[in-house]
Amino acid sequence: MHIKFVEIQNFRKLKSIRIDFTENKTLFVGANNSGKTSAMVALGHFLVNQSYFTTNDFTLSNWAAIDNIGADWEGHTESQSPSLTEWEQVLPSMDVWLQVANNEIHFVQNLLPTLDWEGGLLGVRLRLEPKKIDDLYKDYLLSIKAAKATKAEAVKQKTEGGGEYTVALWPRTMHDFLERQLRSHFEVRAYSLNPKECNPPENGVAQPQRMPHGSEPIEGDPFKGLIRIDKINAQRGFEDANSKQGRADSDGKDSHTHSQKRKLSEQLCSYYDTHLDSSKFPGPEDLDALQAIEAAQNVFNEKLKDGFSNAFNELENLNYPGFMEPKLSISTKIRPTDGLSHNAAVQYEVMDSGSLRLPEQYNGLGYQNLIFMVFELMSVRDKWMQVGKAAKKTSESFFPPRLHLVLVEEPEAHLHVQVQQVFINKAYGILRKHDDLGENNSLTTQLVVSTHSSHIAHECEFSCLRYFRRLPAVDSATVPTSTVVNLSEVFGGKDETEKFVTRYLKATHCDLFFADAAILVEGPAERMLVPHFIRNCFPVLNQCYITLLEIGGSHAHCLRPLIEHLGLISLVITDLDSAEPTGSHSSVQPIKGEKQITGNSTLKTWLPEKELIDELLDSSTEKVKKYDQFFSVRVAYQIPVPVKLLQDSGPPVESLSNTFEDALVFENITIFRELKGNGLIKKFRDAITEHKTPEALGEEMFKILKKGKKAEFALELLYSEEPEKLKTPTYIREGLSWLQEQLQRKQQEALDASELPPITAEGKV
Repeated sequence: MHIKFVEIQNFRKLKSIRIDFTENKTLFVGANNSGKTSAMVALGHFLVNQSYFTTNDFTLSNWAAIDNIGADWEGHTESQSPSLTEWEQVLPSMDVWLQVANNEIHFVQNLLPTLDWEGGLLGVRLRLEPKKIDDLYKDYLLSIKAAKATKAEAVKQKTEGGGEYTVALWPRTMHDFLERQLRSHFEVRAYSLNPKECNPPENGVAQPQRMPHGSEPIEGDPFKGLIRIDKINAQRGFEDANSKQGRADSDGKDSHTHSQKRKLSEQLCSYYDTHLDSSKFPGPEDLDALQAIEAAQNVFNEKLKDGFSNAFNELENLNYPGFMEPKLSISTKIRPTDGLSHNAAVQYEVMDSGSLRLPEQYNGLGYQNLIFMVFELMSVRDKWMQVGKAAKKTSESFFPPRLHLVLVEEPEAHLHVQVQQVFINKAYGILRKHDDLGENNSLTTQLVVSTHSSHIAHECEFSCLRYFRRLPAVDSATVPTSTVVNLSEVFGGKDETEKFVTRYLKATHCDLFFADAAILVEGPAERMLVPHFIRNCFPVLNQCYITLLEIGGSHAHCLRPLIEHLGLISLVITDLDSAEPTGSHSSVQPIKGEKQITGNSTLKTWLPEKELIDELLDSSTEKVKKYDQFFSVRVAYQIPVPVKLLQDSGPPVESLSNTFEDALVFENITIFRELKGNGLIKKFRDAITEHKTPEALGEEMFKILKKGKKAEFALELLYSEEPEKLKTPTYIREGLSWLQEQLQRKQQEALDASELPPITAEGKV
């Protein structure tokens, strides 16, 4: 048994999404503000603690409809009554779909939709809804009528005395009412769903089934005894040795009253109390420890009695409160957990000998965080499996829940890269390290992790990743929402394209899953110089989270399935790669009218899907592929530019480039004529001096670049005296201007478009 998927509706920015779960480890990835945290909070609210709901958990765009319900109620006549039906489209809900085997039906008998159900998918809807719609109706109308009556009377009195009231009394609307009364009138109820009406998502939007009118809720907690849910929150708040809070006096007493809740010593106390405490359900193996504790307690009591004897005798001689002399005694109760509750209980050995130690808060935050999370995983595992004393608290016929769901938020906090990777690789194994678990399929563990770390994503297979994609608001009446992409469906089967992309991302990084946009470039020179152009000419782009991948023009199309599934705005900067139309298709300097073709697979198969050089250079050729109103991809390759050499007395001549390097030289002739340097810089400088026409210079540069060191060329340009004077090649400038415009449009979900600075033709802001 395992959770197959969940569908969340009307919860924050998650209007209607489906999240598929793997059978063991599922990773939530996506750019900032894409909905990952909302999904984790929804899982926590519905499955862990249902008392955490507030009005802020309703999708913002639904409040207009909710306020309209309140307004309609105010206009009801005495014969009209409220209905839950009018609330159903705006209530936060989560559908949990379990995959249940035939031999596990007896575990879910209270959830069965029909008696003829024979295994497979089994769904339960958890919905936050009014407890009693009539009580909500009456309470709301009484409150709002009382507010209006008070306001009317006050306005009448104020008018008679001169002036008027402008203050608004509670409640003004249904939203205002529920901000105070949500917990009084709302609760989470569970309903059985029909597996036959389970529909797949459409364009990334979940299609939850409509429940029949008058559906009866399931009594009690539907998952009690079936699923155990544990959550490790992102805010772990470790204690800092230099902080005023958490310091201890020399005798070990805390110097403040607010103890930290995230210290390892407190975890140890809790673990000991649950699994190891000898005083709880003692067995034969505990008697030695209990006898030692009792002996120590007796010795300490005798010491206290002797030490306090003079003071007690003095009190007795007071003969207060009357004829009865006060008889005082003192005794102690030694608990093992007392030794774990002070600041220096847990220490780290600085030397192997153990002679040098420091308290736990003096170790690095990363190390504390790693130990905390690993110990937390062990703790929740052992609580699930009732290790040690915990097992004796239950009946002899103890059966653990069939499924253990563990939610971990942002484990990367304070962890450096290698430790992040170690954690995500080991976490699931820790949760399964028990004699009754391991490869035992009868008890299932599912780990769900949300992360902003590309290094954690790097360690997981595509099948584990769930990408949260941001969707901007489509009009003033809606709010930004999210959809979820199951990356296991990107490539279909294990074909060569998937192998290439997987190996490529493993060899580089997974920033793609967290970026606002992507730029795919041809080679190392573009990889180094395109960021330079962005910093100096495109300040809006420079403030965005853009991932730049050097993948080569012949391989950029391999990322097409992934880019399209992510819906990630992308710019592909590639080369024209002109070649002979017949024979060996060898590379040549581009010339119009020669029926040359491109050897670039991206240009031929992705966009603009043309092979002839003449068609590619045609100004009417569309370089943008628009998938929907939020997602487009653009290609940028060399185009004709006017070039004039100083020794050429004629007008500028239209010139063609074949690569980034010669395009850069053509548009910066004056700079390269005087630029100091070796390698390609020297060869370009000499070629500019020796050749009198752009055509001849282009032919020479074509020959030079066949054996030139392009990465070295880019580095020398960056280390030149004034690299900011380099002019961005036209084709790249046009592509970056387009990308900047797309990202500015996306910013409208948080910023009004009228506040954005205009973009000039040169890419200046």
